[in-house]
Amino acid sequence: MSDSKSTHFGFKRVAEQDKAQHVAAVFHSVASRYDTMNDLMSLGLHRAWKAFTVRQAAIRPGMRVLDVAGGTADLARAFARRMKVDGRVDGQVWLTDINASMLTVGRDRMQDEGLLQPAVQCDAEKLPFPDAFFDRVSVAFGLRNMTHKDLALAEFRRVLKPGGKLLVLEFSKVWKPLEKPYDLYSFKILPRLGEKVAGDAASYQYLAESIRMHPDQETLLGMMKTAGFSRCQYFNLSAGIVALHEGYAL
Repeated sequence: MSDSKSTHFGFKRVAEQDKAQHVAAVFHSVASRYDTMNDLMSLGLHRAWKAFTVRQAAIRPGMRVLDVAGGTADLARAFARRMKVDGRVDGQVWLTDINASMLTVGRDRMQDEGLLQPAVQCDAEKLPFPDAFFDRVSVAFGLRNMTHKDLALAEFRRVLKPGGKLLVLEFSKVWKPLEKPYDLYSFKILPRLGEKVAGDAASYQYLAESIRMHPDQETLLGMMKTAGFSRCQYFNLSAGIVALHEGYAL
């Protein structure tokens, strides 16, 4: 298998056309316990990371927002709450995910809160939306699972209105003094948690590996600029375990 026809799936190489299927299997497996595992894995910090992202998004009533790889709808629900006027959502929050299991969980959570917003199963690299359609595009912990990150970023740029904002919340390169304990946690403790709580050690082994294969802060910043975003910057959260990147469509 040549590198031009393959891509990484964690530390393994797989055919490009097969990666989405492998990733889908991971998230079908973990969907029902995804939120519980998020709390355990991050010691609850994922809530603070997402809250910071929501603040940076500066959502206002009347906006049209796209949450890509939105999964269990943590961001989408928070965005919709920010657009409530007189008890109803004034605007649109489109929850999307390529994985039906994750999307179903997220859609149901939106409905349970009375947030009746569109939910669409789609591929981030081929978004089914017109040009310049959204005021905000967000993706939280999803970009690293995409086969062609450059194509996804280009799609985010395409569907944003001029002046619209992209927010990418993702695991990144941790502060160097923390690398060894972070590796110990990621490759020894995390898969054991996955086995005990979700009955699936392999999926959480993949998640740890996928984090290491994701571009670091500066590399992703450069990719966003190449995709046509301006005023790009990032914020390191929790010593770089996670970074929030943001940029504006020209």
